[in-house]
Formats: sequence, C-alpha cells, structure tokens
Amino acid sequence: MTTQIVILAAGMGSRLGRSLPKPLTELSDGRSIMQQQFDNIHQAFGADVNVTIVVGYKLEHIVEAFPDASYVYNERYDQTNTSKSLLRALQASKDGGVLWMNGDVVFDPEALVRAGDLVAADRSFVSVNTAKVSDEEVKYTTDANGHIKELSKTVVGGLGEAVGINFVARDDKAALIRHLQKVADQDYFERGIELAIEQDGLRFTPVDISDLYAVEIDFAEDLERANLFV
Repeated sequence: MTTQIVILAAGMGSRLGRSLPKPLTELSDGRSIMQQQFDNIHQAFGADVNVTIVVGYKLEHIVEAFPDASYVYNERYDQTNTSKSLLRALQASKDGGVLWMNGDVVFDPEALVRAGDLVAADRSFVSVNTAKVSDEEVKYTTDANGHIKELSKTVVGGLGEAVGINFVARDDKAALIRHLQKVADQDYFERGIELAIEQDGLRFTPVDISDLYAVEIDFAEDLERANLFV
C-alpha cells in the first residue's frame, strides 16, 4: 500500500515573527523548511509519494509553493492546536497507516529512512531524541516492554523528547481518531496518542534519532541552529 504522509502546517507561527506561514521560512541553503521536508520524504519514499498538507493560516502561499500536494483545511486554525489538524488529516486519509510530521521541523533525511522499516511493517511509532530533555518540550516515558507510556510536556522523569515525526498504523488509526475528537481544542496531538495508549492499549514504539539532527523552529535562535545542519 502507498505510504500516506501528512505535514501539519495550519498554525500561525507567531513566535517566529514572520509574515508568511512558518513552514515557508527560508533556510541558509535557499530551501524553505517545507521544501527540506519534501526532499527528505522523496529521498525515503520515492518521488511519486503523495503528501497531504493541513493548511490554515495564509494557506494560499503554501498551495502556490507546493501545487502538486493534496490539501486538508483546518478552518479553525486560529482557535485549535495540532490535535485538531491531525484529526482532520486522519479523517480524510485512505485505509492504511499515516506518517505525519510538524511543518516546522528541519531534520536529517536519515530520520525517515530509519523509520521506513516500521512504516513498512505497519507499526505505530514516535521519533525521539534521548540526548536532551527540556522542560518546554514534549517528553516521554516507556512501559516495561519499551513502548511509549506517557507523552506530554508535563511528563516527570522523561527519557527524551518527541521530535514531531510519527506514524500511526492502520489498525490503530480509528482509536487515535476517537481520542483526537475528545481532546481539548488547544491540546497537542500527543494528548490523543497518550489517551489511546492509556485507554485502548495502543503500542507506539520510540524510534531513537538522537544521533541525527531534528530542530523544531519556534524562535530565531532555533532557525540559526537548524542552519548549521542544512
């Protein structure tokens, strides 16, 4: 089955202070954040793979930059968080699992190559960085079998950080959709994953990419750091 890939790009990205949607921010090599993501996706899954972008804020700029992508519109982009953008994408997806990423992450191409085996095996996962555990980031813990147990910014004793590249398997997707429907508008999608694990017994494997780069661009200093890698 063809790999389904989603980029969440509906938000306003106000903290970076740019006029265009944050995924269109230019990197030092001349590409935008989203173009770097597309290049990574094509390297891992081939040139013909279809990518769906969840848009909202100034969507016309993203549509103009990536006319060949598919689109899902979060009309409440200014009132909701990533949980509701992912919900719309999963509801619009075809049968099968879905790989998704936040539209503001600059990351090593190898991160998707490494995840390819789990995608092919249709096993849900969360990509993580165990090299640092910052208070303001989404952190995780694992159960006795090594699967994700807790996943939020408020986790105590986190083993690492989620980097914003994730996959939900075909058989897990319906449960995740149900929980994304239940969570608050301002919740991150990780809350839906956490509830699906807790209440439905879903198993998400942590995929360690600590030896690779993955930078979430929220502030100017994040952009400076990302530009050291591209």
